[in-house]
Amino acid sequence: MAAIGFVLHHERAQAAELARETTAWLVGAGHEVRVPQPDAAIAGLSEHGWEDEAALTKDLDLAVSLGGDGTMLRTVDLVAGAGVPIIGVNVGQMGYLTDIEPPGTRSAIERFLTGERSIESRMLLTVAVEHGDGRRTEHLAFNEAVLEKTPMGHTVRLAVEVDGEFFTTYAADGLIVATPTGSTAYAFSARGPIVAPTHRALLLTPVSPHMLFDRTLVLEPAASLRLVVQGHRTATLSVDGRNLGELEEGDSIVCTAADRSARLVTFGDRDFLQILKSKFGLEDR
Repeated sequence: MAAIGFVLHHERAQAAELARETTAWLVGAGHEVRVPQPDAAIAGLSEHGWEDEAALTKDLDLAVSLGGDGTMLRTVDLVAGAGVPIIGVNVGQMGYLTDIEPPGTRSAIERFLTGERSIESRMLLTVAVEHGDGRRTEHLAFNEAVLEKTPMGHTVRLAVEVDGEFFTTYAADGLIVATPTGSTAYAFSARGPIVAPTHRALLLTPVSPHMLFDRTLVLEPAASLRLVVQGHRTATLSVDGRNLGELEEGDSIVCTAADRSARLVTFGDRDFLQILKSKFGLEDR
C-alpha cells in the first residue's frame, strides 16, 4: 500500500472537499494519507495530520497539491528534499504549475499507482543566506530568490559576483535569480525571457534598474551567483514568495543549482508551447 500526502490551499473550500473525498477513497482502499497539521485542521482531517514535516515526508510515495501555483510552491518546498513526486491539481486561478483539473484527481492517483505516468525533473535553486556576523542559512527555491527594496524604501545597490568574479553593481528596485520554471513567474513580469522549464540555467533579472544595462543574464547551471547588499539601504529577501526578512550592508545570498530536483508527475507529453498558449490566452491564428 502507498503513503500519499495532500497539501491544500487554505482559502478554497473546493480543495478541502476534494481532500476529504479523495482521502476517504484512499483509506478505503488500504492506503495511508498524510496531511500537514494546519491543512488537516482546515479540511477536517485531523486524524491524518502530521506536525513533524520530516516524518511526514519519510517514505512518502506521492504528494498531491490541491490549489494553485502558491500551493504547488509550498508542496515543492515540503517534499522536494525527500525526492517525493508531486501531482498538481488546479484548484486555483491560473494554475500554471499544475497539470490536473479537480475531476481528474482520482484517475491521476490511480494511474500513478499503476505506473502509467512519467516524472519530469525541474531544476531547484539552493539559496544560501550569509550574514556579516557569520550566520548562514540555506533554502530551496522552485521559482526564484528575490532581493529587492523594502516596501517603503528607495532603490537598493546590489553587487553581483559570478563564480567569484565581480560582474557589476546594480542600482535597482531589486534583482531576481530564477530557475527556468520561474521564468514565467516574477521574472516574466520584469521583462525576462521565457525558458522551457526542463532546461537547466540560472536567470538574473533586474527589476526597474536605474542604469542602462537592464537585460536578463542567462547563465550556466553550474554558475555560482553572489548578490551582496551595498550601502546603507537594506534589502528584503524572499524565496518563492516567502519573506525571509531584511539583509543589511555586507550581507549576501549565494544562488546555485541544487543537488536535487523537483519531481513532477506527468501523464503523456507536456507540450510547453501549448501550455503557454492556454494559460496566457494566445490565439491559434
